Amino acid sequence: MEKAQIHGHMAMLGANLMWGLMAPVAKMVMAGALVSPLLLGDFRMLGGALLFWIASAFAPWQHVPPLDLLRLAGAAMLGIVFNQGCYLFGVGYSTPSDATVITTTMPMWVMLLAAIILKEPITWKKALGIVLGASGALLLVFSGASRGGASGSNPVLGDMLVLTAQFSYALYLTLYKNFINKYTLFTLMRWMFTFASAAILVPSLPMLASFPWGEISPDEWYGIAFVVCGGTFVAYILVMVGQKALRPTLVGMYNYVQPIVASAVGICLGLDTFTPMKIFAVALVFGGVWMVTISRARKPGPATVDGIDNDK
Repeated sequence: MEKAQIHGHMAMLGANLMWGLMAPVAKMVMAGALVSPLLLGDFRMLGGALLFWIASAFAPWQHVPPLDLLRLAGAAMLGIVFNQGCYLFGVGYSTPSDATVITTTMPMWVMLLAAIILKEPITWKKALGIVLGASGALLLVFSGASRGGASGSNPVLGDMLVLTAQFSYALYLTLYKNFINKYTLFTLMRWMFTFASAAILVPSLPMLASFPWGEISPDEWYGIAFVVCGGTFVAYILVMVGQKALRPTLVGMYNYVQPIVASAVGICLGLDTFTPMKIFAVALVFGGVWMVTISRARKPGPATVDGIDNDK
């Protein structure tokens, strides 16, 4: 395995560790009904834009022509606005467990879209890896379902929004796989978060102007700080490193790490227990990632059956 690929795997693992922690933290911040999903989305996008512009001051500056700025605006809509906005609203209306279950669909969307857009073959190893990873993730989620948890005010709407977030991010990963190699990660993130902030700021201005800022508790500020600094700034740096080094399907596979994180948090807080079943579920997740990693590209020739590479 090449050094860049190793870095890509480590980066995707770190990013999904951050995102796995973000669901319960975001739910905690929004539990008091003072911080709405829209406000938390504003914090993520505006805070992310500010942090990436500050970081860009210490990195080589790159000029981006108008046509590429337009492409980055599209990437911002898919990879940030729809992804983050729909996810946060979805978690607010649904439950962290339901949201985690739905995130397991993202690698499937990536695999299908990569086959259509990038002509990346759907190999048997890749399909089996996704099935193994999804099985492990779902096993982790459902093994803790009987312990209860926060309920959602509108689960159907919440689940649909989380599903939209997964499809949007899968579309971003496949459409922009080749484009992102033109620029450094700070250039890409700086402009993407700037466009995302501009898109969400207009409908948010009345709320921001009338919001009772002094009523936000210290614990809520700590949660917001983690969402912005960890779940946004650090996570997007890591995912960009992974996106540059790995295939889209493999990038998507790391979504299955998030239920592992959620289960580990539950065990640490005494809300869940450590069982052999959880060890088996974790093994399934990483076994699935390994299967996708070793799946090879289709070789020229008619060695396919109904579009599925035999991948012997």
